[in-house]
Amino acid sequence: MTSFQRPRSVQKIRAQAEKVLWEYQIRRPPIPVSEIAKDLGASVRYSPYEGELAGMLIRGEGQTIIGVNSLHHGNRQRFTISHEIGHLLLHDGDAYIDRSFRINKRDSTSSKASDREEIEANRFAAELLMPYSMLKADLSEYEIDIEDEEDIKELALRYKVSIQAMTHRITNILDDILKERY
Repeated sequence: MTSFQRPRSVQKIRAQAEKVLWEYQIRRPPIPVSEIAKDLGASVRYSPYEGELAGMLIRGEGQTIIGVNSLHHGNRQRFTISHEIGHLLLHDGDAYIDRSFRINKRDSTSSKASDREEIEANRFAAELLMPYSMLKADLSEYEIDIEDEEDIKELALRYKVSIQAMTHRITNILDDILKERY
């Protein structure tokens, strides 16, 4: 019988990402995710992967490797690294290789966010790359029109994320702000 684990709340995942930002004294974007991964003891390696595989986390025998698809856009690579950092900090792994390695893969299945650990790693990546407090401050400081692609593009460039990721993140943050007010 498998035990049911409740997903971590958005607040707990946000707190974990904020702890990382605080520990590394990061106050403004873009977030140096490769440096954070290295500082956490992970070696970031880039290789051209076939298909939809964006990256993976391999842990075992005293080493941790974050593999990143070198064929993907730099913004997607940054998201992949952040996603794998999320697995590193939040999860033990979901498969074993040669009994001594655990592996988490970022691929088309993980991007659908149907698995609890993948949902959590995706949330962590968004919280790390586009920190709530930083983006909330940007939204209150500037007149941002969520339907104006140029406004979103400017923020996406500043945070080094895709326009799609920024649009999604802003929508979620605005929802959170509305919930706080009402």
